[in-house]
Amino acid sequence: MATTTAPTLSRNDSIMPPPSPPLKPATQRTKLPRVNLPAGAPTPYLLPSHTGEHLTIPGTKAVFRILCSAAETNNAMSVFGQDGVLSDPPGFHYHNRAHDVFMCTKGRLKIWAGDKCRILYPGDFAYVPPGVVHQPQLLDQGPNESMGLVTPGDWVDFFRFVGEDYGGVLCDEFDDRNTGAVFGPKIREIKERFDVVFQPQFQGAEVADFEKGECVLPEGQEAYFLKANTGPCFLLEGVLSRPFITMQQSKGPSGNFAITSIESGSGLENSVLSKGFTFEKVHQVYYVLDGALSLTVDGEAGHLVRAGETAFIPAGTEVALEFEDRYVRFWSYASGDGLETLIAEAGGAFEGKVVPDQTRSVDVEKVREVAKKLSMKISV
Repeated sequence: MATTTAPTLSRNDSIMPPPSPPLKPATQRTKLPRVNLPAGAPTPYLLPSHTGEHLTIPGTKAVFRILCSAAETNNAMSVFGQDGVLSDPPGFHYHNRAHDVFMCTKGRLKIWAGDKCRILYPGDFAYVPPGVVHQPQLLDQGPNESMGLVTPGDWVDFFRFVGEDYGGVLCDEFDDRNTGAVFGPKIREIKERFDVVFQPQFQGAEVADFEKGECVLPEGQEAYFLKANTGPCFLLEGVLSRPFITMQQSKGPSGNFAITSIESGSGLENSVLSKGFTFEKVHQVYYVLDGALSLTVDGEAGHLVRAGETAFIPAGTEVALEFEDRYVRFWSYASGDGLETLIAEAGGAFEGKVVPDQTRSVDVEKVREVAKKLSMKISV
């Protein structure tokens, strides 16, 4: 509905208007604005569910939702969602510098990586470092949803180069255009500018079930799969961290990121993260899957981030977080050592696999020691 703006009088008018009343909180400039597109600069923002920069590659029947990229993270990383239906895979390829992450949230996602092939279900994870031939494929007829991270952050310019803006709801399941016809004339530029080296002669492995060893993080950098709700767990007070990947696996000239599942609840102690903390050099993305998270950003409280929503917290921004519901889960993406390292080193390993009913006591000096190591300011 169109709105009209009432005229105002200048100081030169013969009748001066009364002073304007203070702005209501809803109209004040906020430290975490709710927007529909990434900010284009390293500044905090909140994206409602299924917003972001929407791009589709013709014929793929899928849409990428870019939540942050090079402009927001100083080229450190890009984080994006994907919605789509069953379609042909894009073709085997590898990257010389780029790191790829695949995380299933709905439906099924088939991933070939080197000499392995697995089907990811919600909560499953796959990591592909540079030099490893791979390709993804959405499998379900209904909506498939996944989350991804890629470094360097400008790699998603590839989506912008071969794709087009999408203004629909999820994706166009009837888009039967020839994707190869889009790639063909641009294949040399795709390779030279966007670090996508297609391998049409590569023979992918047959799909197989997850192996016993695919429930732990590897010691170094290699392609790997991680089954949902496996891998190490760490606990700081009542806050559980379940890392998918840490700097130990991603560190390199073009890597350096970490992803973890953070889980807790409103009834559990959280005296550390509910205070202000600042990662001086690390950008963070919080993507909420269950419940709601309340953020205080640079001292401004009351920013509610619900399931499906994303908060971008750039380096140097003070943030505090509280778990608003009985159970809350969000995925934390960091362009370096982030919450996963703080919780692991200041809280320690946890023998369970779900959020416990009892919390641990906090070693405040240990928290401060770890924070200093991470170039992190913390208010405990």
